[in-house]
Amino acid sequence: MNSGDLTGDVALRGEGLSKAYGGLVALDDVSFHVGKGEILGLVGPNGAGKTTLVDLITGIQRSDSGTLTLNGERLSGPTAVRARKGLSRTFQHPHLALELTVRENLLVGAAAERFPSWWRMTAGVITDGIRHRRQEQDRVTRVAQELGVPGLDELCANLSLGEQRLVEVARALAQDPQVMLLDEPFAGADGDSIAGIIDAIRQVQSRGHAVILVDHNVDLLTSLADRVMLLAQGRRVFEGAPEECLASPEMQSVYFGTTEEDAA
Repeated sequence: MNSGDLTGDVALRGEGLSKAYGGLVALDDVSFHVGKGEILGLVGPNGAGKTTLVDLITGIQRSDSGTLTLNGERLSGPTAVRARKGLSRTFQHPHLALELTVRENLLVGAAAERFPSWWRMTAGVITDGIRHRRQEQDRVTRVAQELGVPGLDELCANLSLGEQRLVEVARALAQDPQVMLLDEPFAGADGDSIAGIIDAIRQVQSRGHAVILVDHNVDLLTSLADRVMLLAQGRRVFEGAPEECLASPEMQSVYFGTTEEDAA
């Protein structure tokens, strides 16, 4: 896949992003880009800054410095604004409305572009569900069928962790995103859920849109990614093809504590 080095091919770009909490630097001058139709894998140990970067991109947190652009236009504003502009995401721990059905949760994603905030979006599903646009209803049904999502009328509270993860990914896909950000989507997922999540990733890619994939399953992540960025202590320490990242001294040092001399 095109790595998006040319400006017109870049879906999402970040320049000089930094975030600190008091004296703790979570992200330190990190720049990145992900191209249209590209899967960018984001790896690193716990505390490396991966989730912080996703939070800054999606507007859950504000950066101390740096800029973001989506399809060449400045990206700013709260989470719901960024969702309407084309960002969707999942979380380390599934963020679903457990008292709602699978269908209602997916409708939250499908209706993202119509609401100014996430809470109004969820409230709209509850109070205005009957009048949802037919295209949103159809999109939810199609996404559920394509990904093998469990019963649409089942309460999310009754689903297993793996099923909840698949529903959250399906909700992100139902937004028809320009960029989909997945934060550890495979953790706790069973084989069927993993297959559905991979299908969602491939669907976004096939539409010429971008995916940023964060996961501790490095083997699975590198099998899917076109390019991998390694973070350590809030800094970008390597970026390149998956096989290059796996073999790099930086990867060996971060994950296994070995140096070039040790490897020799």
